[in-house]
Amino acid sequence: MKAAFYTLGCKLNQCETEALADSFEKQGFDIGEFSEASDVYVVNTCTVTSKSEQKARRIIRKASRDFPDSLVLVTGCYAQLEPDLIRDLGENVLSVPLDQKDLIMDMAAYLASGQAEGLDLYKNVGFWLESQSPGIDGSQNRFRFSAADFNFHARAFLKIQDGCDNRCAYCRVCIARGRSVSLKSSILIDRLKVLEAKGYREVVLTGVNIDSYHDGALDLSDLLNTILKQTSNFRIRLSSLEPETLLSLDLSILSHPRVCPHFHVSAQSCSDTVLKRMNRPYRSESVIKAVMRLRELKDDPFIAADIIDGFPGETDEEHLQTLTILRELSFSRIHVFPFSPRPDTAAWDMKPAVPERITGGRTNEIRKISGASYDQYLQNQIGRPRQVLLEEQKTHAGQLFWEGTSDNYLRIRIPMNTRLKRGALVSCTVTSLEKQILWGET
Repeated sequence: MKAAFYTLGCKLNQCETEALADSFEKQGFDIGEFSEASDVYVVNTCTVTSKSEQKARRIIRKASRDFPDSLVLVTGCYAQLEPDLIRDLGENVLSVPLDQKDLIMDMAAYLASGQAEGLDLYKNVGFWLESQSPGIDGSQNRFRFSAADFNFHARAFLKIQDGCDNRCAYCRVCIARGRSVSLKSSILIDRLKVLEAKGYREVVLTGVNIDSYHDGALDLSDLLNTILKQTSNFRIRLSSLEPETLLSLDLSILSHPRVCPHFHVSAQSCSDTVLKRMNRPYRSESVIKAVMRLRELKDDPFIAADIIDGFPGETDEEHLQTLTILRELSFSRIHVFPFSPRPDTAAWDMKPAVPERITGGRTNEIRKISGASYDQYLQNQIGRPRQVLLEEQKTHAGQLFWEGTSDNYLRIRIPMNTRLKRGALVSCTVTSLEKQILWGET
């Protein structure tokens, strides 16, 4: 049998999809391209914006229409919140809630056993799913997603946390994912050792809000110290961090050479009054101090930020406050999102709404700042040494080369060396820049 996977959204979704694909492959399934004919399609959805939901619906409908005899399994945050809408997208579409998402791995074993052979996949799997009972510790079931082999990435992902206790006015993910839970540190270390033994040279630690990681008295900084003491052969990349976490925890451990000089600060705005309306637990001063701290801990780190533009009630003055601080901080890249009202959130019916025309203009202003900062950051890399994780073989001007991701999260190309393999970590010196792609020599 054959299975195909499509992931929307965050690194946590990518991590969970990798675990699902690994399970299917280990049960004898071939993993194919999503555009090709398969027996089972798995779509892992996101609910952060209305556009991500719209994209999910389009992908689901197309798979259902193009392959009517196949089973289309839909899971993730959007499926959790809108299961009826998802099921109505096609007669062969089955919505799987988050508290049963891990059962998709058992479903692979069930299908591979031949018990469903010759039967209608949709009905058979639906009945099977209804017959399954949740485990004793439902929170830890959320950490069954642990791939030992990765189909879609050269680096490894490890889910260390799920859910979120914050209730930001714009966010629907906390509703879908529930309260914050953390993977037990002993299990976490064991899984990292497996990945290390497999030869992975980078591990991404991910979750909905890894800032809130706790195992008893152990917090995120303690966890990083433990990981660095008990492992040795891979670099560590962190998903998004909150400004307050960077200031409240003893995160001097981030200066360790195995921690990648790449950070994503969840800022959302640099206007104090907007942050207050967003119900964010900090103000712009914390964003500024957090960025300054990261630059003290690392030499020229890549620091990205999330910004929501056009939040209800945002005035020209508030927008200007954000622009001013963004220019001062010179983020390496800014991911700006026009405000998207999400059902069941505090901001759903907040007034006054910012007209789409104004939001679009403000978004373009922020994108220009981001583009200029990113171009300058790339230019500053020339002559610098970098560690590159090799991911793909590509061709340029008739010549074969490796392309990979640097420690500071940039795409770098190096001349082909057939002795090197995908997933290898290679030292190089950046020599040139071409169309926002860096070239290096080993």
